[in-house]
Amino acid sequence: MTKYWLSIFCLLFPAIVQAKDDTNDDLDIPSPWKLQVELGFQKLTGNTDSESLNASLHGEYTRGRYRTHGDYKYYRYEKNNVEKKNRSTYGLQNDIKFTPKAYFYSSYRGLDTKYTAYYKDHTVSAGLGYQFIFTKIFTLEGELGPGYRYQKPNLDEIGSTDIVFEDKVKEPIIRGSLKSHWAIFDNLSFDSNITTVSGESNTLVTTDLGITTNVTQGIAIKINYNRQYHSRVPDGLSKKDSVAEFNLMFSF
Repeated sequence: MTKYWLSIFCLLFPAIVQAKDDTNDDLDIPSPWKLQVELGFQKLTGNTDSESLNASLHGEYTRGRYRTHGDYKYYRYEKNNVEKKNRSTYGLQNDIKFTPKAYFYSSYRGLDTKYTAYYKDHTVSAGLGYQFIFTKIFTLEGELGPGYRYQKPNLDEIGSTDIVFEDKVKEPIIRGSLKSHWAIFDNLSFDSNITTVSGESNTLVTTDLGITTNVTQGIAIKINYNRQYHSRVPDGLSKKDSVAEFNLMFSF
């Protein structure tokens, strides 16, 4: 099912569209490519034996009216040699501007984990985006569009105390997103991304917050906070799941 929707997505929305460049070759033209790698690791021994690992990869290509960006994030937490958390998220989005501030977007996002409402969660969406503010210091963008969601529970491995329902979900959804970037100082910035995916079975609100401080031109320290909120969970369980991370970030 997932491969089917991914195939449709790739056919309808090409990842990169080539555009002509009429700029003088003697000018110092910034690269259209951006790549960021984040790494974080923690290990405790003694009275408590635990370790955690989180890593992420983000790439972006911008040329003229076209922008493509993808990301992959991985988080794992183990205590006393028993896995407590394990989550992988990945996504791809393409944007095409049709006015100076408005654009069409198409996106795919996937989640694989044993510790949220469903251990597989895949969504595709397409719609309109708008750049409310776009300066070197502050940017604010919003997106809204319809889509489709596929979720599958992991009943064989998850116990009765985990946030999971028995039903497999295949439904249309509405997706909304609001993201911002604020360059507070030359070496300090703040990023936020709030995404809502709503369907008949459930509404998921994901909040990503990040503070980045540069150590050198290509190395920075970043604090990430991710929070997921489900409108519907089994009785007695929390609707919230969150992760805080302290990472080294490498930019290329």
